[in-house]
Amino acid sequence: MGRLIRKKPSPKPKKKKTAVETDSAASEKVRGVSKKPLLTLVKAPEGGNKPTGGVQTAVSSFKGRIEKDNVITKSIQFLREVKVELKKVTWPSRKQTLGSTAVVIILVIVFSLFLGVVDVGLSTLIRVVFG
Repeated sequence: MGRLIRKKPSPKPKKKKTAVETDSAASEKVRGVSKKPLLTLVKAPEGGNKPTGGVQTAVSSFKGRIEKDNVITKSIQFLREVKVELKKVTWPSRKQTLGSTAVVIILVIVFSLFLGVVDVGLSTLIRVVFG
């Protein structure tokens, strides 16, 4: 049908990011999150560590925001990966596309004629046998 076209190698090899780096970088860009800790521990007089006030409220409201941001982040990441994969595709030329289309149309016509003839023949045979 046609020959495969190979992509030329890029002059500089790109540094691949790990999945963790990509996800965290994308989520930080989308949410504008800083790397500050959510909870700070303070030494209590009894000698134990206790989180500072408002822990339950902060965690529950943050959890809802994470779920929404997570869907957005995953969607954005998916679209980025789609874009990368589409760049790897070798698209056929116009001539190849027209040739393949013509072959498909001709084969559909040939098979439909064949099935039509077999159908008429079997219908006639059944009428003769049972008629």
